[in-house]
Amino acid sequence: MKRMGWALGIMIAGMQLASAAENVYPTAIFPFAERGAGAKGYGNTASDLLFAALSAQPGLFLVEREQIDRTLQEHELSLSGMVGADEAVQVGHLIGAKILITGSVIEADRELHVVARIIGTETSRVLGETVKGKATDSLSELVAALAEKVSQVITARAAELVATVRKPEERIAALNSALGEKERPVLCIRIAERHVGRATTDPAAETEFTMLSRATGFEVVAPKAGAARQADILIEGEGFSEFAIRRGNLVSVRARLEVKASDRATERILATDRQTTVVVDLTEEIAGKAALQEAAAQIAERMLPKLLAE
Repeated sequence: MKRMGWALGIMIAGMQLASAAENVYPTAIFPFAERGAGAKGYGNTASDLLFAALSAQPGLFLVEREQIDRTLQEHELSLSGMVGADEAVQVGHLIGAKILITGSVIEADRELHVVARIIGTETSRVLGETVKGKATDSLSELVAALAEKVSQVITARAAELVATVRKPEERIAALNSALGEKERPVLCIRIAERHVGRATTDPAAETEFTMLSRATGFEVVAPKAGAARQADILIEGEGFSEFAIRRGNLVSVRARLEVKASDRATERILATDRQTTVVVDLTEEIAGKAALQEAAAQIAERMLPKLLAE
C-alpha cells in the first residue's frame, strides 16, 4: 500500500510538472542601454537586478547570461539594449527563448527612467513598460518595480508574445474549412529528423504531418519505392532538434523543420516552407519530439491548402 501511494505521488507530481511546462516561457534578458551622464554604468546592473527579480517568477524560464554570451560569440552576433524585433527573433531561435527583455536606463532632467521592451520571438510583438524616479533614487527599487510590471505584462498578454499551441481537433477543423470540398491528391510523406547528440526513435514530424493529412481527407501512401509511385505529390523534408537550456526539472529544446512538396510526375516544386519552434518539457527527448511535431503541424496548416490551389 505504501509503495502504491509513493508511486501515485510520483505520477501526480510528474503530471503537475508537465502541466506547468505548458505555461512556462523561456526568457532572456539582455543588457540595458545607458542614456545620459547619470545613467553611466547602470545598464548591466539594471539587467542583472531584473534577472534576479524575475527568477522567482514561476512562469518564466530564464536563460543564464553566460549561455547567451556564448551563443552570440559562436554566431558572431552582438546585441545592445536597443535590439530590434528582427534581431530578437533571430537570437531567440538560437538560444531557445520565446521572450526577450531589453531596454534602457535614461537620466534626464534629474530623473531616472528605466524602460523595458518585451519582445515575443515567435510573434515579433513588442510591448513596453517603464518606471521613473529621482536621479538619486535607488536603482534596485526602481528595477524591482519594473520587474513587477514586466511580470504582469507577460502574464496578462502572453497570447500576444507567444504563439498559441492549437489542439489537433482545432487544426483539423480549420484545415477542413480551408480545403473545402476540393478533390485531394494522393500524398507520399517522407520527413527525416534527428536530435543533435542523441539517437532518434520515432519520426515525430512525419507522423504529425501524416496524421493531419489523413484527418483532412488526403490519401497517404507509404514512403516505399513501389507505393510512392502511386502518389500525386511527394512531401519531403528534414528536421532537427537540439538542447537549448535547462532550469530545475524543465528543459527547453529548439527545433527547425524544412519541407517541400513536388509533383511526382513532373518533379515541379509546388510549395516550400520552414518553421522553427521552442518547447519546454520534463525531458530533452520529449521536448525535442514535441518541438518537431509542432513545427510539422504549423507547416501542414500552411502547405496543405496550397496543394489544392495548383
